[in-house]
Amino acid sequence: MLDFASQALTDLLPFILIGFAAQMIDGALGMAFGVITQTLLVSVLGLPPATASASVHLVELFTTGASGASHIWHKNIDWGLFKRLVPFGVLGGVTGAYLLSNIDASAARPFVMLYLTAIGIYLLWKAIRMAQPQFKDPKTTRPLALVGGFLDAAGGGGWGPVVTSNLLVQGGDPRKTIGTVNSAEFLLTLSISITFIATMGFAAFTLVTVGLIIGGVIAAPFGAYLASRVPAKPLMFAVATVLIVTSAYSVYRAWPIL
Repeated sequence: MLDFASQALTDLLPFILIGFAAQMIDGALGMAFGVITQTLLVSVLGLPPATASASVHLVELFTTGASGASHIWHKNIDWGLFKRLVPFGVLGGVTGAYLLSNIDASAARPFVMLYLTAIGIYLLWKAIRMAQPQFKDPKTTRPLALVGGFLDAAGGGGWGPVVTSNLLVQGGDPRKTIGTVNSAEFLLTLSISITFIATMGFAAFTLVTVGLIIGGVIAAPFGAYLASRVPAKPLMFAVATVLIVTSAYSVYRAWPIL
């Protein structure tokens, strides 16, 4: 068992800062926490994908709970959309977590990131051309939540980029979309974490996890506040930019595979 009392603050600080920065982006834009932290754990620290994904989702139990409560406080939630996303997101997440715990289900990740890069470019174009915002209720939600939940568990991150970006493409209000997707992620993360714990135990609960939790929980209220205050056009522009940068970087790293 990890002896937390013997760990110095200097050991935790880098992961607190990473958790804070990742959650600020995620809370304000509805994406990127899983992508940033998963990249750190796998590429820098060399953790196996299943262990890294389990660790990220344990952290997100705390960060998405704090972020969801903050989005509710700032009235950033579309409850009708929330009810359509959650059941299918949970179903996809449990399936992805089970498969990743038993086989390598992340081979498709580079192709998903290539798709998300294209979506980011399209959203950027929409943001540049956006004059008077006109939003509508997204229609394709349940299959999207199923795919987003599966990719989130199997790839260690993807719920926000996949679901948020596609809902925005369908004309969703950026503020409501970000708040709803962020809040729904808590129930998704809970189901994925239970599945990982049932198949892997608590092996992923490390010093890294503790630092990310501390930083992420501190940042969560600030991200929700930004989402409630920033106008639609710059919010859409920021979402597109983060999506392009994170997805294109993932494609670049996976280029030998492609």
